[in-house]
Amino acid sequence: MSPKRVAVARLWFEGNRFSPTITGPDEFARREWRTGEQALAAARGTATELGAVVDAIAARTDWRVSALRCAAAAPGGPIDEGLFAGWLDEVLEGLRRARPDGVYLSLHGAAITTARDTPELDALRAVRAALGRDTPVVASFDLHGNLAPAIAPLLDFATVYRTYPHVDMHETATRALDALDAFLRGAPRARGAIVPLGRMLPSFNMRTDGEPMRSLQALARAAERDGEVLDAGLFGGFPYADTAVTGASAMAWSPDAGASARVARRLADAMAARAAEFEPRLLSPREGLLRALAAGGPAAVTDPADNPLSGGGADTPTLFATLLAMRREPGGPVAGLPAGSIAFAYFADAALVARARAAGVGGTLAATLGARHGDAFGPAVPVDARVLRLTDGRFSNVGPMERGARADVGASAVLEVEGVSVVVTSGVAAADDPAFFALHGIDVDASRLLVVKAKNHFRAAFAPRLRAIVDVDCPGPAAADLSTLPFARAPGAASRRARG
Repeated sequence: MSPKRVAVARLWFEGNRFSPTITGPDEFARREWRTGEQALAAARGTATELGAVVDAIAARTDWRVSALRCAAAAPGGPIDEGLFAGWLDEVLEGLRRARPDGVYLSLHGAAITTARDTPELDALRAVRAALGRDTPVVASFDLHGNLAPAIAPLLDFATVYRTYPHVDMHETATRALDALDAFLRGAPRARGAIVPLGRMLPSFNMRTDGEPMRSLQALARAAERDGEVLDAGLFGGFPYADTAVTGASAMAWSPDAGASARVARRLADAMAARAAEFEPRLLSPREGLLRALAAGGPAAVTDPADNPLSGGGADTPTLFATLLAMRREPGGPVAGLPAGSIAFAYFADAALVARARAAGVGGTLAATLGARHGDAFGPAVPVDARVLRLTDGRFSNVGPMERGARADVGASAVLEVEGVSVVVTSGVAAADDPAFFALHGIDVDASRLLVVKAKNHFRAAFAPRLRAIVDVDCPGPAAADLSTLPFARAPGAASRRARG
């Protein structure tokens, strides 16, 4: 059999309209901006989509893979339009050079740029225009994608993460690559349907190990098991993108377009019927800290409103200000904890890291924490700090999510503030992996309290190690109460503001 030329490209990014920053070259360079063998080598042995590509190459000796531009950045403010345009031009030029027999695209589904609400849809249109209809194109998506129905006719197959936290990135890409292999061997192409719910769903109660997502995922698997469709998937959507296509949806793929449409509609209706179950009931910061302490140690309090994997900038001060106020209460439950038993992760402030490096380990400095982009989500907290530790900010995830993938938060420091170990980084990235804490000298198992800017992904690694994980409701660009944010485009935004 003659070799099959396969092209691979990637754009993995989730855009938060309410973030005060723009996502540019530095943010992509910190996470992923690679091509060719460099892109594949970095992914080898990892539990990621590109890790699945590397494994597919090893298993399929008749494939000749061209890794075009592969780009990923931590969720944040809209991508600089010029950067996206450059990515797309590079991918299209790569397709012209490679003349592929098939294409795999690793996409997120909730990207936005400074000029576009649906850059992934625009990219797929451009890719299809460049290739025509004869070349099969498949894709994988994040469960939190905002999928426009117009995406389905541009693809021959697509699939979506089935777990949240997302510990099945590799498996999801493998399904897409298996479908592409079948098409290259002559199997009939699939036809897809994407049915939007026309509403936003908060993701706080969207974990797939609990309800309602456990049962909804079971419905999707039943449709596959019964042979109705090849693949069925659910999208929770990403509200903070604030676009006309923002919201939850369902997707299905089959050689029979009618079957795809029926299953996607059935799943969308089932999801809509349980929409109320996704609404969160979070505690205040003080209530959350007290509940975590009552559970014994180690325990964690998480601040979803500034979660870096929801586009937070690791900058909102409310939870830290509450923690410090409770630390100062004579005889209170936080005041009595020994120094070093509380860790706060984290604030991103490159200038403060530079000052800490200049002071050196053991040095002291006066500083303000948080609100470096303005006080819309609360005023900065003035502190006196001592430098405990300095790092280069680089580590490898131990998983299970993105196991083996390299991470980079930029140069970082650990400051001691009134007995609390406060991590300060130069860049923004998730604090969801145990390796993040190990890098900063924080022994999770010996800690009494972790206070973390995180949400559901944090639970993948830490739920087995902690006695309790408590989400709290704070102001921030990814706030639980969607009525507090200035939505302008998203479906249902006006009614949410009215209810708020």
